[in-house]
Amino acid sequence: MRYKKLSLVVGLSFLVLSGCKTSGMDLGGMMDAGMSLTTAATLTDSDIKAIGDKTIAQQDASNKIASAGSKHGKRLASLTADFKQVDGVSLDYKVYVDTDVNAFAVPNGSIRIMSGLLDNMNDDEVRYVLAHEIGHVVLGHSKKAFQVAYASSAARQVAASSGNAAVSALSNSQLGELGESLIGAQFSQKQEYEADDFAVDFLKSKGHKTDGAVTALRKLEKMYGNDSSFFASHPASGQRAARLEQKLAQR
Repeated sequence: MRYKKLSLVVGLSFLVLSGCKTSGMDLGGMMDAGMSLTTAATLTDSDIKAIGDKTIAQQDASNKIASAGSKHGKRLASLTADFKQVDGVSLDYKVYVDTDVNAFAVPNGSIRIMSGLLDNMNDDEVRYVLAHEIGHVVLGHSKKAFQVAYASSAARQVAASSGNAAVSALSNSQLGELGESLIGAQFSQKQEYEADDFAVDFLKSKGHKTDGAVTALRKLEKMYGNDSSFFASHPASGQRAARLEQKLAQR
């Protein structure tokens, strides 16, 4: 399975692939419009984690994963050595062998990055991408993305008819449908800015450079432009880079 370009948030889904994409559901808009999430809201954090576990397992089985001993596997391990747990959430990383410059996160703490992104960005830029994805998880954006996708999917009816057996009742096709919906989701401008700010603060707290946040977004701007930004068009990569440049200059 190949992913369409995700907007960084990089960005991921219940599926939860909480990727930051350029097309698909506008999560912020749907939430602001008051979309009914009654059914999804009844899911507990453990429900969401269980569904996320099943979804990422399916995604992993559908993609070629770089081995731990490969150049991509070794590099990711090095870059995430001090990114193992954040706010009580255990993080799990893998590289998908795919030329797309993509990454996504699942609310259960699973983060997947494409080899194409590793090949096109330096270490500081990759750390920013990872920190941004971690931000979406920690700040609850991925969970909201899951709720939106779940509330509008066939899986909701499955859960309603099976009660506490909702997770086990989901078929692979339903998991795949939910995952695809979330891979194509957009985060709101507010959520993207929050994840950017989280990433910068997180990197600083770990003693890492923060200028990779700006250069990563400028690189995406150069590669994909701003009218159809690779990362979320709300806002475009250039706009986000300019905002972070100003923010970092004030520190």
